[in-house]
Amino acid sequence: MNPYIEILRPGNAVMGAISIILVALIDKTISIPVILAILAVFFETAAGNVINDYFDYKIDLINKPERPIPSGRISLKNGKNYAYLLFLTGTICGFLINYLTNNWIPFGIVIIADIVLYLYAYKLKATPLIGNLAVGFMTGFGFVFGGFSINNPTIIMTSIFLGFFAFVMTTAREIVKDIEDIEGDKADGAKTLPIMIGPKKPAILAAILIVIDSALCPLLYYYHVFGILYLVVIAIAVILFIYSAILILKSQDKATASKVSKNLKIGMLIAFVAFVFGSLI
Repeated sequence: MNPYIEILRPGNAVMGAISIILVALIDKTISIPVILAILAVFFETAAGNVINDYFDYKIDLINKPERPIPSGRISLKNGKNYAYLLFLTGTICGFLINYLTNNWIPFGIVIIADIVLYLYAYKLKATPLIGNLAVGFMTGFGFVFGGFSINNPTIIMTSIFLGFFAFVMTTAREIVKDIEDIEGDKADGAKTLPIMIGPKKPAILAAILIVIDSALCPLLYYYHVFGILYLVVIAIAVILFIYSAILILKSQDKATASKVSKNLKIGMLIAFVAFVFGSLI
């Protein structure tokens, strides 16, 4: 694969753009601002991946030497400039949405994303809990960005709810991943929450966040945002979420944390399917 495509982690960037697609499906609409929003999220996510690789250069020399920058296929300088170009492209997409809709909020969201993604790669990632919150925040922000790009008051409110759901569950999963990676993070000198205070309290925090999100899920049916099919499908995700919360409370070993992390990822995918089904039927 071409190193300039590989460093984007295109699969990851496409997953980020799916948040916009889901919001558009809920509104049953497609427009130039929606397409620009999809592109903006793709470029911003890709930019975040590249700037991460730039700042993680020394660590990746040891842990992931096959990546484009440590392997020498992309120079450090070119990697930084490439990230800046991607940030600029995403920002231009946000500005065009502003121009077409006369709504400054999507453009403002892109500017905030530029700042948070850069600060995360530069500093926040190594900060206990703040790094986890930053990842959750950016994941949830995608849905909110989609809602404001469509600029429909009902969809905006729905997108804020979906964004909050994604924020809380992603933060919980990031905490679980830190529990899973304690040994490797210690070797790299990282100061994650499980390293600073031990894995038990972070596991309790993750479980609380999972339960909160699970309890919120039926509200979208209760307030008639989604139909009965949403409730059926989301029940599967909720069962998986609660099971995962119980697992991480019982044990915080690497294997259990890995299993819980995968379960939460699968549960979130099921939840996104529920959002789509609930909006279509």
